[in-house]
Amino acid sequence: MEHFYAELPSGIKLHCAAEGAADAPLMLFIHGFPEFWYAWKSQLEEFGKDHRAVAFDLRGHNLSDKPEGVDAYRVKPLLQDLRQLIEHLQADRADKSCILVAHDWGGAIAWTFAAAYPQYVKKLVIINAPHTVPFARALASDPVQQEASHYMLLLRHPKAERVLEANDYERLLKMFSRTADGHCALSDEEIPLYRAAWSQPGALSCALNLYRASPLYPPTPEDPGAAALKLDPVALTVRVPTLVIWGEADTALGIVLLDGLEELVPDLRIERIPEGSHWVIHEQPQKVSAAIREFLAED
Repeated sequence: MEHFYAELPSGIKLHCAAEGAADAPLMLFIHGFPEFWYAWKSQLEEFGKDHRAVAFDLRGHNLSDKPEGVDAYRVKPLLQDLRQLIEHLQADRADKSCILVAHDWGGAIAWTFAAAYPQYVKKLVIINAPHTVPFARALASDPVQQEASHYMLLLRHPKAERVLEANDYERLLKMFSRTADGHCALSDEEIPLYRAAWSQPGALSCALNLYRASPLYPPTPEDPGAAALKLDPVALTVRVPTLVIWGEADTALGIVLLDGLEELVPDLRIERIPEGSHWVIHEQPQKVSAAIREFLAED
C-alpha cells in the first residue's frame, strides 16, 4: 500500500492511502466518524485490483492537517477539499470524474458533493449515511429517529472531548459494539490503530467539530435544531447513478431515512443488508464489495 500527502491549492494537506495502478480509473473512499482511512482497508485491497483505489483522512483526522475552529468544518470547506483532492489525483486527465464511495459522515459530504458537482462523480456509493433532506425531516418530526440521534447533542457539547477521551477512549470504542451481534466491529489488532488516530494532537476536537458545525441535529426545548432548516430539494437532488448500501441493524440511523429517497435520487439502487449494522463495512466487507462490484458492472 502506498501512502502520500496531497497538497491542495487551499493549503490543506490530506493524508492518503492507495492501492492499484496510477493510471487506473480513480475510486475514492471517504470515511465517517470516528474513523480514518483504515476503515476502507478491505475495499482498497479489493478494488485496487482494477482501480486506483484511494482512501484519505478527512481534514482534522489522523494524519491530515487540522485547521482550528468550528468554521473550518462547515460544508463549504469540506466540499472544497473533496473537489481539490479529485482534481489533484486526476491532474493529468481531461475527465475528472471518479467513483465515489462513502460511509457515515463521509456519506453526508458525498451526497452534497454529488448534487453540487456531478461532473466529478461517475457513480456514487453511499453506505449507511442519510441524504440531507430525509435526515432533516426525520430529525424534525420522527420521535424514533430523534431518540436514536440524541447522541449528537453530546458530541456537540463542550464536554465531549473529556467524556470520549476518558478511560483510553472507552466511549468511542463502545460505539463500535453497536453491531448486529453485539461484538465490537474492530478486531483486537485494530483497536490500538484507532486509539493512535484519536490521539493525534487536536484530532478528536476536529472530528467533533463536524457535529458542532452541522445544522443537522435533534431539536431540544431551547434549540429547534434541524426543524429550523429550510432545504431546497431541487438543489440537493443527486443526478448521478447511485447505490445505497444499508445495514438495517443500524441503531443510530433508521431505515425510515430511505423513505422517499428515489424522489431525490432518480437513478437509485438500494442494497439492504438485514444482518449488517452501522458498521457494515467492518462486519460484511465481502458483501459490501460484491454489491459495489455488481453496481460498477452496470452500464
